[in-house]
Amino acid sequence: MAQSTWIPRALGAATAVYGAAITIRPLLMAKPTGLVDPSGTPEPGVAALTRSLGVRDVATGLAMAFAPAGAPLRAAIAVRVASDTADAITFGTGLPDAGSRRNSAKVAGAWAVLCALSAFAAGR
Repeated sequence: MAQSTWIPRALGAATAVYGAAITIRPLLMAKPTGLVDPSGTPEPGVAALTRSLGVRDVATGLAMAFAPAGAPLRAAIAVRVASDTADAITFGTGLPDAGSRRNSAKVAGAWAVLCALSAFAAGR
């Protein structure tokens, strides 16, 4: 089963790339979540929190990408799933408008499910 570890590793790499992108450019996350001001830019506090989430995603994504197969990789996946689940709940209940809440919860929830399923490919 170790050959299939590419699945969680690819999800981890994608997470790390997205995390780096929103760390560098918070607007990439702030705009779809509706957390921008009337001019379309994120407030400084939103940008800071987005960067914090970005760094978290880089760290958890790299952990999934490089953890040894078996228990260490499953642990990295569990942290990622917990983070995405928290995002789905928090965004799904706390964003300013219904459309943003619904869409953000769907994306974060789907990512949590994908990562959770990838644990079957984490090796023994």
